[in-house]
Amino acid sequence: MDKFIIEGGRRLHGFAEVSGSKNAALPILAAVLASDGPLVLSAVPDLVDVHSLLNLLETLGVDSELTSEGQLRLVVQDTRPYVADYDLVRRMRASICVLGPLLARRGRACVSLPGGCNIGHRPIDLHLKGLEALGAEIRVEGGYVIAQAKRLTGGSVFLGGPCGSTVTGTCNVMTAATLADGRTVIEAAACEPEVVDLGQCLNTMGARITGLGTPRIEVEGVKQLGSAEHRVIPDRIEAATLMIAAAITKGHVEIGSVRPDHLVAVCEVLERIGVRIERSVDDNGLATLVATAPDVLAPTTITALPYPGVPTDVQAQLMALLCLSDGISVVTDKVFPDRFLHAAELVRLGARIVREGPTAVIHGVPRLSGANVMAGDLRASAALVLAGLAAEGPTTIRRIYHLDRGYQRLDEKLNRLGGQVTRTEDRPGPTPPHFGRDTSDTSRQDRRIATEDW
Repeated sequence: MDKFIIEGGRRLHGFAEVSGSKNAALPILAAVLASDGPLVLSAVPDLVDVHSLLNLLETLGVDSELTSEGQLRLVVQDTRPYVADYDLVRRMRASICVLGPLLARRGRACVSLPGGCNIGHRPIDLHLKGLEALGAEIRVEGGYVIAQAKRLTGGSVFLGGPCGSTVTGTCNVMTAATLADGRTVIEAAACEPEVVDLGQCLNTMGARITGLGTPRIEVEGVKQLGSAEHRVIPDRIEAATLMIAAAITKGHVEIGSVRPDHLVAVCEVLERIGVRIERSVDDNGLATLVATAPDVLAPTTITALPYPGVPTDVQAQLMALLCLSDGISVVTDKVFPDRFLHAAELVRLGARIVREGPTAVIHGVPRLSGANVMAGDLRASAALVLAGLAAEGPTTIRRIYHLDRGYQRLDEKLNRLGGQVTRTEDRPGPTPPHFGRDTSDTSRQDRRIATEDW
């Protein structure tokens, strides 16, 4: 297991290229299970989560190959396996995305209930309700979802939940519906760009999906899905994280391969805080964003919402930035109201944060100080890295395996921008002198020296 040691206080300058989107790539990879032809993907990020899903797909009969052009080629060689085992599914929540395509193409599926980051209650009841609306028989037994249907039938599906729609649920139901008999209407569908990217890939494979990017998606079922080539969209969360890195270090960073239309809400918040953002768009609709930090960060109020609102996946990073603002800020998360594991760790760095239910009140401080902290989930890891970049002195971040699940070599990108982030093996450190020592016969002078040595 590795850790980061960050020497803070360095302004970031330079250019960074955004990788392909993790949250788009994973359901697209799973969708190959519904196809009869090879799927060739570009811009698939090199992440732990991607490799975990590829390992799972291998057990389900999918061969994968990285081509000389850097593309990932997937083809189904065996349509008999239908069991997604716990040991593979527990590693990430997105593995539940194999449920829909397995059921639609093979008529049955046995998928372990998923794992993933501890960011609050994330049930899959909407996934199951949606598939049942298409005619599937589903039961949960022994920690597995067991589903079967000789042939799915189009129907009306409502995916609205107490905190908005479900992104992975929309992906699951939409993919399954492509092979259902008749027409499926998904109401309260997720509008996230990652859902749109999956839908566009499915359409390239031969699906007939309309309404992508709106709360009402319509799917006309087809007999089969064929081969396709597709380029995964840029990762809007990584782009936002890099913009915040520029702001928190009082730097100036150019960020390439960005879809600016995916970042409207984030850019609006950053500009409110005082960050200057310049945009230049090329003929392919991709942009380079230039983020320049202000002299003083302004406080603000932020609410994380489903797309097109501020993403919950950027909430932690924005909180880290606001810890250094000149005033009081309020951050509310209406997608995952319990997603505040990072708050206590930011306090260890000198932040002033008070949690009040789904809201955190941040009293800005002049500076942060390096400390030992522990990452609790993927985006919390990113927030701690950002805070460490700005802090005075060294910051040690443990459990960075969370970070490797969703950011492609973030430490290397930050170092190329002038940061000092060292990845090293996390070994137990030495015991402080006065710990574990028998001091029963030790003089007060000895005990004083021992404490001072520590």
